[in-house]
Amino acid sequence: MSWLTDPFSLEFVQRALLGGVLVAVLCAVAGTWVIVRGMAFLGEALAHGMLPGVALATVLGVPVLLGAAASAVVMSLGIGIVQRRAKLSYDTSIGLLFVGMLALGVIVISHAGSFATDATAILFGDILAVTSADLIVLSVAVAVGIAAAGLTHRSLVALAIDERVARVLGLGPRVAQTVLVGLVTLAVVVSYQAVGSLLVVGLLVAPAVAARQWTERIPSTMVLAAAIGAVAVAVGLLVSWHAATAAGATIAATAIAAAGISWLLRLAATTVRRRTPAALVVPV
Repeated sequence: MSWLTDPFSLEFVQRALLGGVLVAVLCAVAGTWVIVRGMAFLGEALAHGMLPGVALATVLGVPVLLGAAASAVVMSLGIGIVQRRAKLSYDTSIGLLFVGMLALGVIVISHAGSFATDATAILFGDILAVTSADLIVLSVAVAVGIAAAGLTHRSLVALAIDERVARVLGLGPRVAQTVLVGLVTLAVVVSYQAVGSLLVVGLLVAPAVAARQWTERIPSTMVLAAAIGAVAVAVGLLVSWHAATAAGATIAATAIAAAGISWLLRLAATTVRRRTPAALVVPV
């Protein structure tokens, strides 16, 4: 069993595991609503939209988390402004700003001569470099995310069912939408250190997709998604250790594999359940 325990005996791997689990919990809370509302494209756009802020922060020598947060907030506000003022659809607004922010980030990177290594860390993450300070930030983000989701649960449910009904009932659909975008933004910004801006969407969406195969209730989906995400982090770290692969990418791939396995198991269970009654019929 040494192959299973040896990697996690190291302190930096333990920090990576704890950081990954915290990311999994936060992404489960935000990712469940992303799946329910069909907003996976928003998560991807915000993950890419962070690139110019992170790049500028790295070049200027300021904390990259601040640059990522500023860039993601600009992206979120920009989507709303373009949608309202230009009267474009939500997806179109996201698409325009997504490409624009990504292009700006690439321009910044291209003008920084020794930025290749930093760019790799931004895009694909470095979970093995998670520090104690990162764990504190992640813990606070998880607490804020869970509190926000809990306080606005009724409004988010009403928004998912019908925005007009939510407005009539006075449940504040606009506030709920703002909170939802804020949750996704929070998850994407604090998770990029672990899995990178390109791979964070996998951990945001895949565990929730896997959990949704087995439960319809929102809280149950969040809990199961968090558990699946945590297992994906542990398995991904273990595989990356023995196979010498990139840890962040391996974790994201493991999470996506979990979604595929969950779907296959659900399909098999449904098939068996449909066939079982006929097989159990005893002729009289």
